[in-house]
Amino acid sequence: MDAMTKKELQIVATKIRMAVIEGTFHAGSGHPGGSLSIAEDLAYLYWKEMRIDPQDPDWAGRDRFVLSKGHAAPAFYGALALRGYFPVDLIPTLRKTDSILQGHPDKKHIPGVDMSSGSLGQGVSCAVGMALAGKLDKADYRVYTILGDGEIGEGQVWEAAMFAAAKKLDNLLVIVDNNNLQIDGTVEEVNSPYPIPEKFAAFGFHVIEIDGHDFEQIEAALTEAKTITGKPTCIVQKTVKGKGVSFMENQCSWHGAAPKQEQYDAAMAELSARLQEWEG
Repeated sequence: MDAMTKKELQIVATKIRMAVIEGTFHAGSGHPGGSLSIAEDLAYLYWKEMRIDPQDPDWAGRDRFVLSKGHAAPAFYGALALRGYFPVDLIPTLRKTDSILQGHPDKKHIPGVDMSSGSLGQGVSCAVGMALAGKLDKADYRVYTILGDGEIGEGQVWEAAMFAAAKKLDNLLVIVDNNNLQIDGTVEEVNSPYPIPEKFAAFGFHVIEIDGHDFEQIEAALTEAKTITGKPTCIVQKTVKGKGVSFMENQCSWHGAAPKQEQYDAAMAELSARLQEWEG
């Protein structure tokens, strides 16, 4: 990997995870599980992939990002703060009434947020609209969006997918975070979306399957996506809900529960130790 190294990206991903724990602990609420599973995505997108300018968040030529699974905002806010869109010391104000960092991304108040999201299924539809606008304007920006595997149970997702393929939106990259858990069980138990890759392929997408915690695979997939013409690309990534905090991993109970003091201390100690390993 050139430019930013894998080690540097691992450091960023770990710091994003620490921001997730910090924010949800101080809020006493939030969604740590599905935030922790997308730390590598956000690290790679915001530090290596996307054309952005934190000093000019509304720059017309920037690449766009939509967090369709808007409840994973704690990770998104961590990435934006660490990337310089707003001060890192705002992270503990998550969900406070006088904070810009509300429970779901808010385009009106938060620098770097391209779309207010949280109503599942709607974010990807807006991303499709942004991609279409880019085509109509003959602009060269790309649009990236992350969906949850539970979220794709929403019918609106498939309407958007059908439209994206029909309009040949090859400037659109959809990432499905397949951590296999949603708020009340596994995705199979609730309403199985499987097989996910075949579904997106049937809707006209170029599909790539990866391990979403492997930076080499993320890089290869995003590089491949930029070579595809005439159709949108979907990356279906296998991930671990709660990744990076051992007692949260693969536990649907951490979908929407905040850590208490003892859990906060244990999680931060574990992440701090990992950070020291990468920085050492």
